[in-house]
Amino acid sequence: MKAGLSLLLALCLLPGGGAESEGEGTRCKPPPGWSIGEVEPMKGVMGQVTVVALLQLRLKLEGQGLDNVTYMVVNHQGEQAQHLHTLLSQKLSENIILYKQVPKQDDVWQALAGKKDDFLIYDRCGRLTHHIFLPFSILGTPYVENAIKETYCQRICGDCTYEVHTHTHSVFHNIESFRRSMKE
Repeated sequence: MKAGLSLLLALCLLPGGGAESEGEGTRCKPPPGWSIGEVEPMKGVMGQVTVVALLQLRLKLEGQGLDNVTYMVVNHQGEQAQHLHTLLSQKLSENIILYKQVPKQDDVWQALAGKKDDFLIYDRCGRLTHHIFLPFSILGTPYVENAIKETYCQRICGDCTYEVHTHTHSVFHNIESFRRSMKE
């Protein structure tokens, strides 16, 4: 399991650059424009919390009631990562979108100021709430999970037009569970 996770993280340079974006002045701003070929992944996720690269943490969070979350991985543009793309796609769950960068296109990681093993978490309106880097992005630590829960259950960047009353009700229903897990 650890070997598979290590391979996956080695293949994916996940966007980001700091423990959180707060100090860099980018928190609550929309992501820079980026695309994979003709696809612009961030345009199709409004109304959902979006996590770039999450792996098996997805199952744990869904079990806690955090649904309506999009998970995606952007593979590195380098030659070695491109050759291993098929292996990576086989390792990922079908519920995690894997994007393969086009070699001659602008590098998504560079557009997002990303480095290896970074995580970017966006709210339902596509505003960056957390940008987590090593060592905080190691999935054995609570930082990534807590950042997702915080983004899911709280309005870090203020109100979002994509929140609907029924979804908001389910979010507030999950807050008590979220608070308990933060104390553990």
